[in-house]
Amino acid sequence: MINSNHGTDYESMRLDRTGQANAFDSIGDRYDEAFPHKEGQVAAGTWLVESLAAGSRVLDLGCGTGVPTARQLADAGLEVTGIDLSPGMVKLAGESVPEGSFHQADIADLRPGGPRDLGRFDAVAAFFSLLMLPRAEIPLALRTIRHLLVPGGLFALSMVEADVDNFAIPFLGNTIRVSGYLREDLHKVVEAAGFEIVDETSYTYAPSVADVPPEEQVFLCCRRSD
Repeated sequence: MINSNHGTDYESMRLDRTGQANAFDSIGDRYDEAFPHKEGQVAAGTWLVESLAAGSRVLDLGCGTGVPTARQLADAGLEVTGIDLSPGMVKLAGESVPEGSFHQADIADLRPGGPRDLGRFDAVAAFFSLLMLPRAEIPLALRTIRHLLVPGGLFALSMVEADVDNFAIPFLGNTIRVSGYLREDLHKVVEAAGFEIVDETSYTYAPSVADVPPEEQVFLCCRRSD
């Protein structure tokens, strides 16, 4: 069974993301070469586009290179803000989506009372970014996302289905640490943070590089419960 760590807060955690950020600085746009087919991510982005009015503010949490999500949202007339730990990724996102606003920041920075305030958003997209956190922190990150959303705001989330916690894996010539949940446990964590799951899809995905194994990708379309 999972432990959602409701008693944990950021002040009691020592966060060090240096290794994760350095890995993605090194990977750069090779990430898009390794994951060329992103049908699930594009479909979840389409749900946001079709559900939001033109000009709505959307946060791309862990924006990476800005492709496809920030580009897709900006093309649909939405106001896109992106954050990423990796300065290299932030630079690439700014080049891919020059009309967006991109910042090197940590999800923990955006918590209530935290050091960064980017305002409130009509929607948040977090595609394969929360899996970079240890499980103890994921409920905190989800509650931060809820705080960032306007009442009734939308949340599109993707994770890899796996029963792992802060597990080191080789990834495109680097080592990163990842966490995951089995499907039912992921539902519980998301709903406990104050979200209603309105749609779910999953895809078996085989990256185009040898050192990243096939994975089961889960996409949840959610709404902030009020």
